[in-house]
Amino acid sequence: MAVKTYTWISLWFLLTTPVILWDVGYCFMRPRSMIGGDLHWIWEPYGIYQNVGLSDCCILYGIPALEEVTGFTNAQSFMNVVETILNVVYLYLAHVSSWPAATLIGFGSASLTLSKTMLYWAQEYFCGYCATGQNDLRTLVVYWIIPNGLWLLFPSLIIYTLGKDLCAQLVFADRAATALVKGKKQ
Repeated sequence: MAVKTYTWISLWFLLTTPVILWDVGYCFMRPRSMIGGDLHWIWEPYGIYQNVGLSDCCILYGIPALEEVTGFTNAQSFMNVVETILNVVYLYLAHVSSWPAATLIGFGSASLTLSKTMLYWAQEYFCGYCATGQNDLRTLVVYWIIPNGLWLLFPSLIIYTLGKDLCAQLVFADRAATALVKGKKQ
């Protein structure tokens, strides 16, 4: 059974790769990537998060996390590297090798992304919005909900789409195996 590919899924994996790697670079290069650092020019937009008062971003991306050596920022960045590698592997296996198991790789990668992003939201809920609750609605929506919401929406849609394909592949394989077994019994 050939790999069924979707342009929008491939574009999501392809276009998010440099964005994720840029984010990983910012996190791994702190404090040099931060405001005042010699490499900040590469990550200048991150200055918004350090200045806007979004304590979630300041805690994760700013001085407090760096000084407290919480480890979460770089741990989640490491997971971003794993997800990105899987995204690129999916693209290669689906579009170059045409290996049917590519669907499983893409499904797994999207599941990792969704789970990690849900963790961010769950953390906020269970701590009583301890890191974002002080923000006005506009700031919260523009700098936290929309950017993080995209990482909930697209992986969810990818999981749904590739999950349907995986189920179809399993049904096909089951029917083929059943027919094979019936053919040997006759």
